[in-house]
Amino acid sequence: MAADDRPQITLITPPTFDPETFSDRLGQVLDGVEIACLRLSLGTRDEDVLMRAADAAREAAHARDVAVVIDNHLILAERLGLDGVHLTDGARNVRKARKDLGADAIVGAFCGASKHDGMTAGEAGADYCSFGPIGETRLGDGSRAPFELFEWWSEVIEVPIVAEGALTAELVARFGPVTDFFAVGEEIWGSDDPLAALKTLLAPLG
Repeated sequence: MAADDRPQITLITPPTFDPETFSDRLGQVLDGVEIACLRLSLGTRDEDVLMRAADAAREAAHARDVAVVIDNHLILAERLGLDGVHLTDGARNVRKARKDLGADAIVGAFCGASKHDGMTAGEAGADYCSFGPIGETRLGDGSRAPFELFEWWSEVIEVPIVAEGALTAELVARFGPVTDFFAVGEEIWGSDDPLAALKTLLAPLG
C-alpha cells in the first residue's frame, strides 16, 4: 500500500494503568511506530486517578508531537491541556463539545455500526467518526460495523473514518483500503512487547 494511502494510527490506552510504569511502555510504542493520536480511554470515575494518568500520558505523547484526546470528559480535556475529546455516544454531544472546546479542538465520535449516527456527527462538526467493532466479539450485542459501511463512507463522505474493535492482521489488510485510521488498544497492551504486537498487527499495511 502506498504511503499516501496508508491509514494512520490512533493508539488507545488501557482502561487502567500505573502512570509511572506506563509512560515508558507508551514511549517505546510512540518511538517505534508513527502514531497520529493518543486516546485516553480510562475506566475509572476517580478524578484524581484520571488526572494523574492523563498527565503522564500527555507528557509522553506531547513530547513526541502526538495529539491527545480523552473519552467524554470535556472539562478535563481543557483543564489538562489535551487536544480534544472522543465522544462515545455518537452524535449526541458533538455540537456541545465543539462549542465548549472551540474550533481548534479535536472532536471525534464513536458511532458503533450506525451510518446515520456517523452522518449526523459529521454534520454537527465531528473531526472524525469511528465505527466498530469490526472484528468478532461477544461483547455488547455482538454486532459489528460492516465492511460495506466503510466502503460506502470512503467513497461518499469527506469526514475521516476510523476502524476499531477486535482488530486482527487479516482485518487490517481488508479494511486498510477503505479506512483513514485504525484505532488500536487492547489488541497490543496484553502483550509483553506491545510495540512488536503493534508492528505485527499493522504488517499488512506495508
